[in-house]
Amino acid sequence: MTVKWTIQLFAGLSERFGAPAVSLELPQDELTVQRLKEALAERYPAHAPLIAASFMARNQAYAADGETLRAEDELALLPPVSGGEDARLQESSEAAPTAQKYRVTAEPLSVDAVTALVIVPNNGATITFTGTTREWTQGQRTVRLEYEAYVPMAVKTLQQIGDEIAAQWPGTECAIWHRIGVVDVAEISVVIAVSSPHREGCYEASRYAIERLKQIAPIWKREIWEDGSEWKGHQQGPWNPIAGI
Repeated sequence: MTVKWTIQLFAGLSERFGAPAVSLELPQDELTVQRLKEALAERYPAHAPLIAASFMARNQAYAADGETLRAEDELALLPPVSGGEDARLQESSEAAPTAQKYRVTAEPLSVDAVTALVIVPNNGATITFTGTTREWTQGQRTVRLEYEAYVPMAVKTLQQIGDEIAAQWPGTECAIWHRIGVVDVAEISVVIAVSSPHREGCYEASRYAIERLKQIAPIWKREIWEDGSEWKGHQQGPWNPIAGI
């Protein structure tokens, strides 16, 4: 008797496997992350190096290699966030977090709308960070960006960032909206608004928010050039979103 395991795929992985998800029939209904990745690699040996470098998510949270998974869990394999994987953009639906402070959407972003979410009577400083698509990078012209996200998990990580900021800078308010889909040159891809009782904490929390987003958010971007494309992520340096958790 076997048990069906289903694993969602994103960005370059979905193109490599030719599907947004894969299924395995295995004799066990419980496996560690490492063993499930090994089973995937055995089934798809051509993709073994990419599978080994990817991270597993269980029920919309990162899972370390030694953690135990169950077949009925919501599972996703999250690819490295940079590299030369050509991939199609997966259709993603908008998530609707509480009070809309943390949002991942295909709709254009409004700086004013995000900023308004953090302006409160007790805070005298507000900073809004706006990320846009840059046309030229190291002499190469970008035609557009395409963003993909594991939407429900991405929203949870944005909420996590807000919770971390509230704990580190008491009284600070935070809102983060991120775009998915096609984002043309000079269009907005991310808006982070932060307000604090005083400006020092506001500056620090704003920088923390964007750097933390780069570390843990399951969001990928595909740079489209005139002569090719490449999947890249927000992350800087080795991507290890489970470090320290």
